[in-house]
Amino acid sequence: MDLYQRISSDVKLGKEVKIFAYVNLYGCEIGDNSKIGSFVEIQKNAKIGRNVKVSSHTFVCEGVTIEDDVFIGHNVSFINDKYPQSTSGGRLQNEADWNVVPTHIKRGSSIGTSATILCGVTIGENSIVGAGSVVTTDIPSNVVVAGVPARVRRHL
Repeated sequence: MDLYQRISSDVKLGKEVKIFAYVNLYGCEIGDNSKIGSFVEIQKNAKIGRNVKVSSHTFVCEGVTIEDDVFIGHNVSFINDKYPQSTSGGRLQNEADWNVVPTHIKRGSSIGTSATILCGVTIGENSIVGAGSVVTTDIPSNVVVAGVPARVRRHL
């Protein structure tokens, strides 16, 4: 199975972390008892808490913090740049050309399949983001949100 995992030496893995095939991890932290599904990439400076499930085909970019006991559905995408561009002054951009905008997912939250989480938002504790939603603003704790853009549908 290790042939189908790219885990760099700077990854900090907690105890009993389960990692499936075709995963790319570098410079990130993953807490105890977490599970990382197939075809997931977690970039440097991303932090995944304890007892987190990251389902297959998910992209967790630099600047994302996911607290304990969070569920991330299949094909969820996080974004860390409000105004992405390929080039700057006629040359490919590098890290010096932009700033990471952090995103925070609080304890006990659940994010549904194919949701997109824009940068700079916080999703409150125990909140649920519906499948296919696009989160563009902060989400309070203990609510269900859905839609494009995601809006509060009910309180838990």
